[in-house]
Amino acid sequence: MLLVRQKFPDRALADVPGEVARELERAGFADRVKPGARVAIGVGSRGIANIGAIVRATTEFWKARGARPFVFPCMGSHGGATAEGQAAVLEHLGIHEAAIGCPVVSSLEVTPLGSTPEGVETFLDRSAWESDAVMVIGRVKWHTSFSGRLESGLMKMLAIGAGKLAGAKGFHSCGYRIGMEQAIRSGGRKVLETGKVLGGLAVLEDANHNTAKIEAVPAECLERREEELLELAKSWKARIPVKHLDVLIVDEIGKEISGTGMDPKVVNRSMRGEQNPWPDAPRVERIFVRDLSRPGNAVGMGMADIVTDRLVSAVDWTMTYLNSLTASTPAGSRTPIHFATDKECLERIALTAGKLDPAQVTIGWIRNTLALGMIALSETLRAEIESDATLEILEPARAIEFDGGGNLLSPFAAG
Repeated sequence: MLLVRQKFPDRALADVPGEVARELERAGFADRVKPGARVAIGVGSRGIANIGAIVRATTEFWKARGARPFVFPCMGSHGGATAEGQAAVLEHLGIHEAAIGCPVVSSLEVTPLGSTPEGVETFLDRSAWESDAVMVIGRVKWHTSFSGRLESGLMKMLAIGAGKLAGAKGFHSCGYRIGMEQAIRSGGRKVLETGKVLGGLAVLEDANHNTAKIEAVPAECLERREEELLELAKSWKARIPVKHLDVLIVDEIGKEISGTGMDPKVVNRSMRGEQNPWPDAPRVERIFVRDLSRPGNAVGMGMADIVTDRLVSAVDWTMTYLNSLTASTPAGSRTPIHFATDKECLERIALTAGKLDPAQVTIGWIRNTLALGMIALSETLRAEIESDATLEILEPARAIEFDGGGNLLSPFAAG
């Protein structure tokens, strides 16, 4: 294997908290509420870079202007669809009262907002509904399961995340019928029509997953502006930099990495079972997933062809099934073939990739679908690597190594 670095442009902001304060001031959010107002700040379950610092800077902005902010989980059915589970997800991301300087109010209680013309039943977290104003903080990026002018971001948080389990169930059922993008637009507009929402703080990341842009977007232009921000985010997207892989090794999947455990648009799979549906991703014949990033929700493992016994033993089946069924993607929780060791998994699956000579099998290896700056590629891909000026081979080729238990020694183990 060759350890390869992808040379992505560095767009990292120098002062993330300062940029949050400047953007919120520029957008005039504080001018829209009275002193002493309770401001509900919706935060999701994704592992967004600097999310703790961004949330704290937001709460400090509001406190400095005499408001009383609090954070509420804005994550649909995630965290096992319990108040305690969703608070724990935020705490895992560094978002708790001691860290952010304001309360975290977690509840599954919602207020019904009615149905949209397309039939999307909408809801809003009750504590947010009972506040004086609402805003959400979220990353604007491509969605893992569909393509459109509006995908993952602030509108999706309002349409699904803010409605808790009740909102997520109805949304995904309707999205299956009318299409996800239309369901997001429809549900998001219904929440905005309440007049409770000031807007949102959009976060964009570069290919290195640095915080590259922060923009406060007022409610009245949120839908249109998010389309523009999504186009920009897509232009910065990281990809696996080859055309074809016989086997892709993924060290870990998890909900904080992607809503689908691993990003289907990186590994070229669909949560509904299709192989290689995305034309701008490499053709991947087989996927071997080694582990969960942490025990619990294993949604997305159904996209793999083979996994380890240790991954299967780390699955919280109740949480995983709930997430898959709520999202109307039961295939995402199917259990792949699994064996005790990495060595057996890799040897077994490589034989199914269609190459008669094992020495000609092309292999890619990533830590997870967020970490693509460093990737291992088999020496069979050397010519393709050397023809790409954005790729740098860091060291001589090394044989794949296993420990005494037959498990891979990952080139990414140090982080």
